[in-house]
Amino acid sequence: MISSISSSSEKKTTLIPIIIIASLFFVFGFVTWINGALIPFMKTINELTSAQSLLVASASYISFVVMALPASYILTKIGYKKGMSLGLFIMGFGALIFIPAAEARTYWMFLTGIFIQGAGMTLLQTASNPYITILGPMDSAAKRIAIMGICNKIAGALGSLIFGSILLSGIDEIQAKLSVVSQAEKTTLLNTMADSVVTPYITMAVVLFVLGILIRKAPLPNVEAEPIKEAKEGETTKTSIFQFPHLWLGVLTLFMYVGVEVIAGDTIIAYGIALGFPAADAKFFTTFTLLAMVVTYGLGAFLIPKYITQAFALKASAVLGIILSFCIVFSSGFTSILFVAALGISNALVWPAIWPLTLKGLGKFTKTASALLIMAISGGAVIPPLYGKIVDLNKADLLAQGLKEAAATAEAATKGYWILLPCYIIILYYAIAGHKLGLKKSN
Repeated sequence: MISSISSSSEKKTTLIPIIIIASLFFVFGFVTWINGALIPFMKTINELTSAQSLLVASASYISFVVMALPASYILTKIGYKKGMSLGLFIMGFGALIFIPAAEARTYWMFLTGIFIQGAGMTLLQTASNPYITILGPMDSAAKRIAIMGICNKIAGALGSLIFGSILLSGIDEIQAKLSVVSQAEKTTLLNTMADSVVTPYITMAVVLFVLGILIRKAPLPNVEAEPIKEAKEGETTKTSIFQFPHLWLGVLTLFMYVGVEVIAGDTIIAYGIALGFPAADAKFFTTFTLLAMVVTYGLGAFLIPKYITQAFALKASAVLGIILSFCIVFSSGFTSILFVAALGISNALVWPAIWPLTLKGLGKFTKTASALLIMAISGGAVIPPLYGKIVDLNKADLLAQGLKEAAATAEAATKGYWILLPCYIIILYYAIAGHKLGLKKSN
């Protein structure tokens, strides 16, 4: 459903724009999914509870609420290309905040850097998601977004492995020492550990600044959503964003989805540590989740829309998510971890399906709707800390019942995954009926 590629009547291939947008998905995939390593890292160096450590995810994803509408306004003023470039520069600045944060070992400064990076990602997401959605036929939009997802998750797997190796190296030994050394030695150990973020984040900042310059010169054509068809005689046309109930349900569904996706990717390392696995092994667990998503994205790109519809992919994903939620909480050890990683299969095609189903029939309201969908990414800021809070409360209750620390930690972490169930039920409703509300059958 591409309406026009402005400034020329020549029909250019969409291959180059797709490659450019894919590179951006790679960038914010890399930056986003290092949170899985940052959470246990921050928990150790700042001596935090589970709920407090998950504020790493909150700081990253809450920026999508704060910045989505301003990002939409910025894009209308400076356009997609300059907006994407600006987003990369903002992310680079956020990376530099980690240097003084590490020197001071101050949690709020780390969270500030993460929030600023999230603000840059908001600008990138606000531009790139609707862009790739309407860069071609709408019935194959999920296929294009699935390809973007492959780039995003491969980058996430790399980021998780690289930063996991850097930040979590020797963390088990350090945690063992913290309980027996003096306060001065403890401070020295934690300061040394905090300093390990400086070099990788300087490198990240340089790469982001260079990409910001390159994207400014990239050949990106202008695309616009297909306008709403003129109303027939006796019919009324849509005049407000509030006349699209399927949009608002889509926003809620995406909110829930991002929450469960972040839980699957960002809590699995900490979950493995809670179950007694050494950090040297647990650092690979986020990669399991992301690789499951990459494989499923590949299947989606092959199957949609030739063999299955976007709505069917969403239904199947939600049903599998519900099944896996039960499997996680009723299993233990490495089996439970594998079920958490398998959530990558149930999550992969949700985002690609929700975007085109939600933007369908919106015409001139597409840009505003896209900003609302970007705001829904804040589900990653709200739902994971709720998981952390449930874990903390369950652990305190189990300790009060006389369970030992290790057993209480493991059981509480496992039962916390009950929070996934209502999220997947809402996704299933949208797949079955919610995406049709308010739309005529001809749509």
